Amino acid sequence: MANHKSALKRNRQNAKRNERNKAGRTRIKNAIKLVLEEVDGTNKEGAQKALKEAEKTISKHAGKGAIAKRAASRKISGLAKKVYQVSASA
Repeated sequence: MANHKSALKRNRQNAKRNERNKAGRTRIKNAIKLVLEEVDGTNKEGAQKALKEAEKTISKHAGKGAIAKRAASRKISGLAKKVYQVSASA
């Protein structure tokens, strides 16, 4: 355990950030799940709407550091590809 005043503060800050980032990552997972459910249901409009929301959520939390920007880009790209496939087949 930390003994210095600054180290104690750093631990408190890290705990807060960890909780905030965990919540952001959970929101990202839920947004991705919604898109994949729409894609599995072959609902073209619903999938596009869910993708737009997911992209917004992923980008927002990537900007705040909950996930790496490269990982966010990869997730968005993969979802967009799946939504496009549904749109093209419909």
